[in-house]
Amino acid sequence: MTQMNSEASQLTDLQLAILKVLWTRGSASATDITEALREERGLAQQTIATVLSRLERRGIVKHETRQRQYIYMPSVSEPEVRRSMLAELTDRLPDHAVRSHDGALVGSSGRSLAPYGAHCLIRALPATTPPPLEWLVP
Repeated sequence: MTQMNSEASQLTDLQLAILKVLWTRGSASATDITEALREERGLAQQTIATVLSRLERRGIVKHETRQRQYIYMPSVSEPEVRRSMLAELTDRLPDHAVRSHDGALVGSSGRSLAPYGAHCLIRALPATTPPPLEWLVP
C-alpha cells in the first residue's frame, strides 16, 4: 500500500465528514465546511480548520488562497479512499476469514472483492462496530 493510500485509509469519522463536503462541493473554506456540518456535528470553525490543516499535512487535502481565505480541495477521490479503507480493513483479516461463494479472496494487492465478498466481509467483522456500508459500494 502506498503512503497516500495508507494515509487515506486511516481517517476518523470527522475527517471523512469533512472530505464528503469537499467531494460534494469540489472546494470549500473552513467556514463553509463548518456550516455544512453544523447540524450534524456542531463544531467550532477552529476545530474544522485544525482538522483541515492536519489533512493537508498528510496530503489528503490541499488549499489555495482566494481573497485572503484558504479554500480547500480534496487531493484524493472518494473511490480512492473507499478502496484504501477497504484494503486496510481486509488486510487485517486472515485470508480464510473472507471468501466469496466462488472462493475469491479479498485483501492485499491483486485480490478483489467479489460480489458476494462484501456480505462475507461484514459477517467476518465483530458485531460491535460494523463499517459504514458506503465503504463497500463501488
